[in-house]
Amino acid sequence: MVVEHPGDRMIKRIVLVIVLALAAACASGPKRPPTGTLEPDKFLHERGTEALNERKWLTAREYFRQLADVYPQSPYRADAKLGIGDTYLGEGTAESFLLGINEFREFLSYYPTHRRADYAQYKLGMAHYYQMRAPERDQTETREAIRELTAFMERFPSSALREEGAAKLRDARDRLSASEQHVGVHYHRQRWWPGAIERFKGILERDPNFTHRDETYFYLAEALERMQRPAEALPYYDRLIKEFEKSEFLLEAQKRSEAIRNGMEKKEPPDPKRG
Repeated sequence: MVVEHPGDRMIKRIVLVIVLALAAACASGPKRPPTGTLEPDKFLHERGTEALNERKWLTAREYFRQLADVYPQSPYRADAKLGIGDTYLGEGTAESFLLGINEFREFLSYYPTHRRADYAQYKLGMAHYYQMRAPERDQTETREAIRELTAFMERFPSSALREEGAAKLRDARDRLSASEQHVGVHYHRQRWWPGAIERFKGILERDPNFTHRDETYFYLAEALERMQRPAEALPYYDRLIKEFEKSEFLLEAQKRSEAIRNGMEKKEPPDPKRG
């Protein structure tokens, strides 16, 4: 019996989707400008943009595709390529996201210095961002979103989309760190303190600005206390207290920080100079 590789099944699936999409487009007929139109490429661009704004994904794609294929020298061709990618992201299916990713990658390959290259790179990151899964599930798309959005931030420091890109990148990093934290908390509940400590320290090393690091600090400090390492636990309680004015762990961290300090003072040997 021949066992089909999962990657082969995915390729066949993508090809099938593309074939069906092309068949659907052919069935409705290409969107051509009226005979005698002075600027047919502009006409196609405007109609495609209108359809895109109205969320008519297939109609918009037909206009943009006609422009891109028939008018390769048009000044609107690059925008049409981006429009095609946007229609795929608008559809919001696993298959359309893959096709959208391909369009944006192709744009960046053909037009690396185009005035809207920042938009293409941003949308490439967002195509993965939209597919991110819950923290307890596979984080492949989250990692891809981080990679592409990081590239956007590094390559386009003056982009008008930078603030939005930074927010989405923070969200993606939070998702990945939350996934690691989910594992760490599981280890903590199972009382496997070394595993929990390793996970929590890893989060803080890789993502020091993790939005929910108050929880990381608390469980890491508690695990260290359980390992009879209070001196190592204390700085994490203190960081939680210093960095978070509001946290569900704040009051307990304050109590434990004080208790550790009191315990350390009691263990200090008497100073002979004090008489």
